[in-house]
Amino acid sequence: MNQQQDTTRRTWLKQAACQSLGIAGLLNSGLLQQQAFSQSTTKSDSRPTLLLRSGWQTVNIGDIGHSPGILKLLEMYAPEFQIILWPNSVDRGVEPMLKKRFPHLKIVKGRLRRDGKWDSEQLEQAFQQADFFLHGSGPSVVSRRELAFWKKTTGKPYGIYGVTVSKINPELHELLSGADFIFTRETHSLKNLKDAKITAAHQDFAPDATFAIDLTDDPKALKFQQQHQLETGNYLCAVPRLRFTPYHKIHKGTRWSKEKIQEVESVNQQYQEIDHAKLRAAIIKWVRSTGKKAVVCPEMTYQTEIIQPLVIDPLPADVKPLVVAHADYWLPDEAGSLYRDAAAVVSMECHSPIIACAFGTPGLYVRQPTDTIKGQMWYDIGLKDWTFEIDEVNEQQIADRVMKVAGNNEQSLAKLKSVMHSIQQRQKRTMQIVKQAVLKSRSS
Repeated sequence: MNQQQDTTRRTWLKQAACQSLGIAGLLNSGLLQQQAFSQSTTKSDSRPTLLLRSGWQTVNIGDIGHSPGILKLLEMYAPEFQIILWPNSVDRGVEPMLKKRFPHLKIVKGRLRRDGKWDSEQLEQAFQQADFFLHGSGPSVVSRRELAFWKKTTGKPYGIYGVTVSKINPELHELLSGADFIFTRETHSLKNLKDAKITAAHQDFAPDATFAIDLTDDPKALKFQQQHQLETGNYLCAVPRLRFTPYHKIHKGTRWSKEKIQEVESVNQQYQEIDHAKLRAAIIKWVRSTGKKAVVCPEMTYQTEIIQPLVIDPLPADVKPLVVAHADYWLPDEAGSLYRDAAAVVSMECHSPIIACAFGTPGLYVRQPTDTIKGQMWYDIGLKDWTFEIDEVNEQQIADRVMKVAGNNEQSLAKLKSVMHSIQQRQKRTMQIVKQAVLKSRSS
C-alpha cells in the first residue's frame, strides 16, 4: 500500500466514525460524544441506569471485544444513561484497558451463588439501582441464569443484543419471549426464534457488537512493528485455529467427560495439518508475490502454542524469513492497532476479521464447520466473497482471493466502506430501540 492509499484509509476511518454518530463532517464528534458520556456518568443517580452483562472470558480477544463494542454503541446513542458493567471476567489486564477507554465506567463484580444469594453487596445494589438489564453480545444467551434471576426478583425489563441462539429449551423460550427485544448476530438465529415461536416484541438482526470496537494501543503495536520492521499497509496478518477449542486445557474447571476430550483431540489432530496448509498457502503467495512480511497472530491463548509448529515451521525456506509470530497473547487494543495498519487479515477465527473491518482493514474469514452458526453473519453483512467454508475450498482458492482483496486496495476499501456503513445504520436503528426500552422502563 502506498502513502496515498494509507491516507485514504485513515481519512475513511475518520469519516466513518462521524457518520456512525450521525454528524457527518465533524471529525471531532467522537471526542465530543465521549465527553458527553463521561460527564453524564458524574451526575446524580436519577439518570436511567442500565445494567450491562458482558465480558464472558478473557482467553479470547473476541469475547473481550464484545464489551467495548457495546459500550461504544451506548456511548454514541445513549450518552445520558448511567452504565453499570457486570462482567463475568475482567482479568488479564482487561479492566484497566476498559477504564482507559471509558474512564467513568462503573464496574461491579460478583456472582449469583447456587443458593440464589449474591456474594457481592455491590452487585445487589446494582440490581436495585438499575432500571434495565441488557445482555450483551456473545455466543449464546450466556448469562441466562442471572437474567432469569433478574426477571424473577426485580420484575424489571430486559433485552438481549447481538447473540447467537441455537437450541431453545422451555426455560430459554420463556426468557426470550419475555424480553423487550432480541437482536441476534446472524439471521440463522433469527430463524430459530421464529421457528420456536418466540413472542418478544422486537426481534431483528444486529451484527456482533465487536464491529463497533475502537480500542487501540499504538505504543505497544509500534514497538512490535519496529522490532520486526513491519511497514504500515504492507504486511498480512494470519490467525490459526483448531477445529475445536481445547477448553479442557484452558479452563481447569471444565467438566468434560473423557469421551468428549478424546473426541475434541481426535478431530483437532485429524484436521490441524489440512486446515493450516490452507492458511499457509495464503501466507506463501503473499510473501512470494509481494516480497512483504506476514504476521501470524493469536485470537485465543492456546494459539500462541500452535503458531510455530502448525504455521511457521512448515513454511518453505524462501518464505519463512519474512513471516513473524506474535508469540504472546494480547488484548484487542493492541490487535486493533496492528490490524488497522495491515494490508489485510485472513483468519480462521471469527473476531479478528471483525476487529480488522472495524478499523478499515479487509478481513477474510476461513470458516470451519465446527465453529457454530455465527459464521452466517459474514453472509448477512454482505461479505460472502471474503468468506471461505474451509472444507469447500482448496489452498489455491484462498490464496488467490487473499491476493485479490489485498492487491486491489481501492476496490476492497470501497466494498468495506459500504459494508460498514450498512452495519452502522443497523446499529443505529437497533440501539434506538434499546434506548426507547430503557426510557420506557423509567416511565412505567
